[in-house]
Amino acid sequence: MLNHIVIMGRLTRDPELRYTQSQTPVASFTLAVDRDYSGRDGGERQTDFIDCVAWRQSAEFVSKYFHKGSMAVVSGRLQLRDWTDRDGGKRRSAEVVADNIYFGESRRDSENHGFSRDSYNDNRDSYNGNSGSYNRNSNSGYNDSRNAVSPAPNSFSELDDGDGELPF
Repeated sequence: MLNHIVIMGRLTRDPELRYTQSQTPVASFTLAVDRDYSGRDGGERQTDFIDCVAWRQSAEFVSKYFHKGSMAVVSGRLQLRDWTDRDGGKRRSAEVVADNIYFGESRRDSENHGFSRDSYNDNRDSYNGNSGSYNRNSNSGYNDSRNAVSPAPNSFSELDDGDGELPF
């Protein structure tokens, strides 16, 4: 079975960071996600407001680096929860449980929108909650938490020939 979702949108409010009884961090936030198409009448695009939740280090990352209006890309799974309201009525809600959270815009773009950010430089920064690794500014355009070190572009060095023997 496959349950994977990727959404991109702007936070509608600052993330709410809380802690469980066992002191596990959990952050709740909502993304405003524009639909790719407009209605039949060619009018304004519709927007969906999607609840998201991040746990542990991902929760602390979202709480520290994102705020109302920030563009975020969230990768995770869709989770449905059944619950009972105060009047005893049965309710159901859907939320995205975030595995990975990425910055959706560069610092320059966020400043142009009137938002401030104090610690990121471009839109390829990410936090992988599964492996607990943080990636910053991969110049290859592909950001993978398994990459230990990303070489600087155009940084070549001579290899020592050793004894002149080929290794194969």
